[in-house]
Amino acid sequence: MAQEVKEAAKKVEDYIISVPDFPKPGILFHDITGILNDADGLKLTLDTLYKELESEDFDLVAGLEARGFLFGVSIAEHFHKPFVPVRKKGKLPRETVGISYDLEYGNASIEVHKDAVRPGQKVVIIDDLLATGGTAKAAASLIEKLGGKVEAMLFVIELVDLKGREVLDRYRVKSLAKYT
Repeated sequence: MAQEVKEAAKKVEDYIISVPDFPKPGILFHDITGILNDADGLKLTLDTLYKELESEDFDLVAGLEARGFLFGVSIAEHFHKPFVPVRKKGKLPRETVGISYDLEYGNASIEVHKDAVRPGQKVVIIDDLLATGGTAKAAASLIEKLGGKVEAMLFVIELVDLKGREVLDRYRVKSLAKYT
């Protein structure tokens, strides 16, 4: 019984491993593999994500490459909704629509299949990390370009100091673990 109470008190943050000086000196990296490598941590994280979406009305889940796939597919299965992979340019085999966006140093492009989202569909976007918000904003633009409506964005980790939430201010944004 004491072990069950102890486990029940754990939070998602307890499974995230903070790694100093990665990928370069001065950066404190928050690693989700601590969640993935622990069955209790994975279950807790997924259950928490499910709970965050219980009151959302949505038609499909869009996961951002690649770690958004890890959580997004489970969410889609749990709610019996389709899953849409949002991938780097050139990775999807059929006709796509894409968007390019700026990064801190350079730019990137992401794509979805042209038939992935139908007009009027309500979409939840999932990723492991909200940092500057650029990738999530680009994904939302793609969804909207296809006629979909972004109902919510859900992240496991949010790096508050990078102000990604401000970039996504027109969307409902939720995160499980916040770091400054």
